[in-house]
Amino acid sequence: MSFENKIIGFIGCGNMGSAMISGILESKLVESKNIFAAVKSKESALDKENKLGIKVCCNNAEVAQKSDILFLAVKPQFMDEILEEIKNEVSNDTVIISIAAGKDINYYEKKLGEDKKIIRAMPNTPSMVKEGMMGICINCNVQKEEIDMVKELCMGFSKTEVVPENLMGVVTAVSGSSPAYVFMFIEAMADAAVLGGMPRKQAYEFAAQAVLGSAKMVLETKKHPGELKDMVCSPAGTTIQAVKTLEKEGMRSAVFEAVEKCIEASNGLK
Repeated sequence: MSFENKIIGFIGCGNMGSAMISGILESKLVESKNIFAAVKSKESALDKENKLGIKVCCNNAEVAQKSDILFLAVKPQFMDEILEEIKNEVSNDTVIISIAAGKDINYYEKKLGEDKKIIRAMPNTPSMVKEGMMGICINCNVQKEEIDMVKELCMGFSKTEVVPENLMGVVTAVSGSSPAYVFMFIEAMADAAVLGGMPRKQAYEFAAQAVLGSAKMVLETKKHPGELKDMVCSPAGTTIQAVKTLEKEGMRSAVFEAVEKCIEASNGLK
């Protein structure tokens, strides 16, 4: 798919917005001259221009007017103000993608018009290292070729899957928020390794690489996680002793409850 004549706009260029732009640039799908971002201050604009090599301004309306695909990469509390600024600037052909948590498609249609092409997205922080997972839901104005275009555009920083909007709370819990759970797991394993005598820097490397490799096995082998777990658990071996302890201490139920609470909290955001 060609992006040669497409202008990709970003309103907001913080950690997530910058990560998305970097991934798009590294994918070589879009040239830097065709990415246009808006930030709050001139100082920030100069900084982002120098770091990313794109055009940056302080005018949200200008970016909205020129963009074929427009990412709204701002926090939810600023969204009302942003939409008020751009509502008369975005055309019906512009694909608008928001990453703000808790704002549903109906909210954007009320603010911008029911004739606009709206995509609601939930990326996660591993997008910063080009290993993100993002769920998107779409309104009825977005065409299949536009969905495919967005998915291809985002490949540089994240895998992307379309989900019905009622599952966006689940997306938040299982990918948007879950890096925090994984970081806690890595930290706990590393602490235990330090207790066992391993230097902390080395402990983090062992624990993190083990998690990375295990996740890759799930994705690449397509085997059930339980089957992969059983492959590690030799009869009367060390691993099954550890698994028994995790079961006794309620690891599964703790994760289950945490994800359930996160879904509940996400669905309650407005």
